[in-house]
Formats: sequence, structure tokens, C-alpha cells
Amino acid sequence: MGEVAAFSLEEVKKHNSENDCWIIIHDKVYDVSKFLDQHPGGDFVILENGGGYATEAFEDVGHSEAARSGWTGVLIPVLIAIVAVAAYFIAK
Repeated sequence: MGEVAAFSLEEVKKHNSENDCWIIIHDKVYDVSKFLDQHPGGDFVILENGGGYATEAFEDVGHSEAARSGWTGVLIPVLIAIVAVAAYFIAK
């Protein structure tokens, strides 16, 4: 998978557009920029949470196990990182 990096919430917040979109799901940062047009629910669903926490939105939809493993398989090679723990508590 490669190296794991840490990003502050401030850094993630900068990536909130169609061309550059990062989201945080379960304290992991994903660059979903290239995935937006492939998302079955439409890009707007992801863009609503671009640059921030998307765990609640992700879980509320009730993704199947196939969807969970499918999207992570697509996204892990792009970017996966652990969000700095301090940033998580600051955001709450």
C-alpha cells in the first residue's frame, strides 16, 4: 500500500472541490477526486462532505459489504492516510 501519512484537518479542508476532493471516513483520508464521476449515488453526495468528515454520511446510506470493499479497493492506491488525532478532537 505504500507509506501512511498524517494530515491535519486544516490541510484536508483545503481539498473541497470537484477537481481536488478529499474526505475523511473512519479517521482515514481519501482522495476521491477521480472517483466522483464513478460514485453510484452521484458526485454531489461526496462533494457535500468534501474537505471534511464523511463517516456519518457514509454510514447513514447503509453501504453493502461489496460496496465497502469495492470503493476502498479503488481508493487505497490513490491516497490513504491517518488523520492527526488532535485534528479529530478539535473538529468535534
